[in-house]
Amino acid sequence: MRKGPLCLMMLTLSIVAPAHGEESAEGGSTPLSLSAGGQITELQHRLKASEQQREELSKQLQNTDAERESAQLSRLRQENQRLKLQLKEAQASSPLPRLLTDQQQWFVIGAGVALLALLCGIFASGATRKRRQWLN
Repeated sequence: MRKGPLCLMMLTLSIVAPAHGEESAEGGSTPLSLSAGGQITELQHRLKASEQQREELSKQLQNTDAERESAQLSRLRQENQRLKLQLKEAQASSPLPRLLTDQQQWFVIGAGVALLALLCGIFASGATRKRRQWLN
């Protein structure tokens, strides 16, 4: 390096360093550690306030959800009671409960027809039992 710029740099540093020291010694500005500490405490207070606000909002949300669920629950209970009453009325209005389903009724009808055909065949053959042989 050349001696000219090196001297110029040394001269600039020697002038700036004491001026910077005088500014911090005057007390016009707070030291960096104190301002950072103040910011930290302020941020901690804001954090606590935010957490309290969040807890209050979550409690309000739970209360709202509980109220809504209780309203739905009461509505469902009323509907359940109404349906039970309708069922009792429907059971009371029908004279006799059906004993057989449609499929079972058709099965019984078919069995009755088969039994009737069997009886008709027995009576049609007559009282005498003859051995019938085929004529060749």
